Amino acid sequence: MAYEDSRLVELYDIDNPDGSDHDFYRSLADEAAASSILDLGCGTGMLTVSFTHAGRIVGVDPSAAMLAFARTRPGTDRVEWIQGDSRDIPRLDFDYAVMTGNVAQHIGELDWPRTLRDLRRAMRPGATLAFETRNPLARAWENWPSPERRTRATAHGPLVEWMFADETTPGTVRIQAFNLFTETGETVVEDFDLQFRGRMTVQGDLESAGFDVDAVYGDWSRKPFQDDDPLMVFVAHAQ
Repeated sequence: MAYEDSRLVELYDIDNPDGSDHDFYRSLADEAAASSILDLGCGTGMLTVSFTHAGRIVGVDPSAAMLAFARTRPGTDRVEWIQGDSRDIPRLDFDYAVMTGNVAQHIGELDWPRTLRDLRRAMRPGATLAFETRNPLARAWENWPSPERRTRATAHGPLVEWMFADETTPGTVRIQAFNLFTETGETVVEDFDLQFRGRMTVQGDLESAGFDVDAVYGDWSRKPFQDDDPLMVFVAHAQ
């Protein structure tokens, strides 16, 4: 999904603040002594600009509105922002690459293998790749639908929100999120699919693309993953 409505982009950081997930990714960057970092699906760039020790940082995202917001951040001049997807990643032999905010789940089944191959080609041997994805066994989407509407204040007036989630095929969940700006009467609908891939599927996909999996964690404190954990955090290195 690419956020394209600037009014909703303004709310993204409120709904997804800096926290333990970003701390985890920053700590991996420090451990890798990464001098070149790629953030694929960088969104508003909150994490991207916080990689303060890297000499070169690249943020890639398909959303022009997200990148426009990212370019307003302090420290944005240290980042090369690119609108696009994995096919637009420059070949820089990156030391470290991340996909955060469950970006991996927004990549469709046809594009997923290519995305991993594109990442591998852009990374030096031994470089670290890290990302998280939700565990399909936890079936988190069953708790997401909220047909009851909630209202919150925004800079553009009251916003009424509600959503639906439906597993259309095994492992694919269709999300419909409705956003009604009451002052204009305009409803913005975000309609997209999320892919829920199992641990062994993701591990096999990584290996096929030229990565070795170093660890799979069940939370941001690096607890080893268990089958009932809602989150899977993968750390791999390029072969």
